[in-house]
Amino acid sequence: MTTAIVLFTRDLRVHDHPALAAACREADRVVPLFVFDDAILRSRYAAPNRVSALLDSVRDLRRRLQERGGDLVIRRGDPVEQVHDLAIEVAADQLHLSSDVSAYADRREQRLRTLARGPLGGRLAVQVHPGIVQIPPDDLAPSGGDHFKVFSPYWRRWVAADHRAPEPAPSRVSTPPLTPTSTSTSTSASTANSTSTSASTSTRAPDDPPLAGALPALEELTDGPTAPGLPPAGETAARERADLWFDGPIDAYDDTRNHLAEDGTSRLSPHLHLGTISVAELVARVDRTRPGQEAFLQELCWRDFNHQLLAARPDLTHADVRTQGDAWRDEQDAVEAWQDGLTGYPVVDAGMRQLRHDGWMHNRARMIVASFLTKHLYVDWRVGAWHFMDHLVDGDLANNFGQWQWTAGTGTDSRPNRMFNPVTQGQRHDPDGSYVRAYVPELAEVDDAHIHAPWEADDTLLRAASDYPPPIVDHREARERFLSARGA
Repeated sequence: MTTAIVLFTRDLRVHDHPALAAACREADRVVPLFVFDDAILRSRYAAPNRVSALLDSVRDLRRRLQERGGDLVIRRGDPVEQVHDLAIEVAADQLHLSSDVSAYADRREQRLRTLARGPLGGRLAVQVHPGIVQIPPDDLAPSGGDHFKVFSPYWRRWVAADHRAPEPAPSRVSTPPLTPTSTSTSTSASTANSTSTSASTSTRAPDDPPLAGALPALEELTDGPTAPGLPPAGETAARERADLWFDGPIDAYDDTRNHLAEDGTSRLSPHLHLGTISVAELVARVDRTRPGQEAFLQELCWRDFNHQLLAARPDLTHADVRTQGDAWRDEQDAVEAWQDGLTGYPVVDAGMRQLRHDGWMHNRARMIVASFLTKHLYVDWRVGAWHFMDHLVDGDLANNFGQWQWTAGTGTDSRPNRMFNPVTQGQRHDPDGSYVRAYVPELAEVDDAHIHAPWEADDTLLRAASDYPPPIVDHREARERFLSARGA
C-alpha cells in the first residue's frame, strides 16, 4: 500500500491542483499537509491582512478535502521538519508539491530532496508539479539570455506557447485515519513552538486536538488589526468571483479597467496569490475572440512575466534591476503623509486610504501612488513596496516588487523617467470624483471641476474642504527636481 503526502504552500485549492491530482492517481492513501511556517510568520511578509486570508483559505481547503473523504493535516514549525515527522508517522512513500520561483521556495525544495535522500533513507520519492504560474520560468527564454527583461517579446512567446490543460478536482481523497504511532515522536517536533499543534507524540490526552491538527487563531500567528474591508478568501470565494467575472464584466475590461470608481477589474489577485484559484484555469476560460478578454489575458501574462523575473533575479525585492544611480531623499514627514493619505493630491490620498481600508488597491491607483512616492517625493521604491506588503492582501513578492521597480524606473519599463501627473490622472480615470469621495470624505462637497485640485477652488469650496491639507509638493517643481536628479 502506497502513501503520498501532498504539501500545500500557496496553492490552497482542490481544482486544478496537479500535485494533489497526481497523488490521488498514484497512491492508495493521500495525506494533505499544510504547515504554518515559523520562518515566514516571523518575517515582515506575514502581515495581518494576508495571514487572515491565509487562515480563511486553509479552513476552506480543509472543508473541501473533507467533502471528498479526506482531511488536511495542519502543523506549525519548519515545513521540512514537519514533512519528516509526518512521513514517519504515516509511512509515506511519496511527497508531492507545487513548484515555486522564490529563493525561499527553492531552498525549501532542495531541503526536502535532501531529507528524502538522507534522514528518510531514500524511501520518500519527491515529485514537484506545476501550479503556481502558467508557464514555468525555465520554459521560456530569449535568445542570448536566461530571462526576458521586456514584456512585449515575452507576451508574444507566452501567448504562442503550449498551455497545460487544468486538472479536474479529485472526486475522492483517500486520507487514512490519523492515529498515534510508536514512531511519531521526533526531535524536530519537540523543537517546535510550544503553543503549536505540530508536535506529535505517541501519548495524547483525551482533550488534545486530533492528529490532523487544529486551525490556529489569527492572534496566535500575527499582531495588529486587519483591514475592515478585506474581501472574502478561500477557494469557494475565488470560484464565485471568477464565475461572476466571466459571466459579463470581463467583456468591458478594455473600457473599465482604469476606471477607479468602477468594479471593472477581476479582483482575483488575492486568490491567485494564495492559489485558491489557478492561473491555468483562468487562462483556459479566456475567449480571445470576445471583447476585453485579450486584455485580461495580458494581465495574467504580466503575472508570469514578473515571476520569471523573480526567478532570475532573487534580489528583485531589494536591488535595482536597472540602476539609475538614484540618491533617494530621506523625507520621513512626506513619507508619513503619503502613507496616511494626506498628500493634498486627492487621487493619491484616495488610493492610500483604500489600501488601509480594503487591504487592496485598484491597479491604476497603485501606479499613481507609486509614481508619486518615487518621482514627486523622490523616495526609495523599497519604502513604498514594503508599505504595500504591510497591507496588501495580495502582496506578492514577484508582482509587488516587480511593479514597484517598473514604476520607479529601476525595473523593466522602457521609459524609466515617465511620471504620472496626479491631477490629470484623477481627471482622466475618476472624472466625476466618485473614487475620491468614497475614500476622502473631507472633499465630499467639492464640485467635480475642482475635486482633483481642490486648492484651485473658490473660498466657499475651500471651506467645505477645510480639513484637507494643501499639496505637500508642487507638481511642476517636483518634476523638474526628479528629471534633474536623473540627468534627463
